[in-house]
Amino acid sequence: MPFTRISLLRGKSPDYLRALSDSLHQALVESFEVPPDDRFQAIHQHEPGELVFDRHYLGGPRSDDFVLFAITAGKPRTVEVKRRFYERLVERLAEAPGLRPEDVMVIITTTQRDEWSFAKGEPWMNEAEP
Repeated sequence: MPFTRISLLRGKSPDYLRALSDSLHQALVESFEVPPDDRFQAIHQHEPGELVFDRHYLGGPRSDDFVLFAITAGKPRTVEVKRRFYERLVERLAEAPGLRPEDVMVIITTTQRDEWSFAKGEPWMNEAEP
């Protein structure tokens, strides 16, 4: 049950944004143990100067195509699952929309079940996966 905030500079086409979203979701389903119908994303496009990133810190060189994926997950994953996801994500994004691996940054944060309410003001307390 991850929720992802996708941050990038303004100016990409609707087709580019759709490919970004689709590639993320495919990678989550293929390698992050996410059901196919569990898709929650918010895409934030920023004006120049509103998305600040170092072009060389621990990677790069980063271009103006830099994208930050901030994923909030409802359960922890193993290091191996996360590693497979990172690899699959950059592969998918290279295919569509054509994003370079150097321009992809991912942050994963995990939470407890009672920190999610999917509807009706009720916390998600069920131990079984949705």
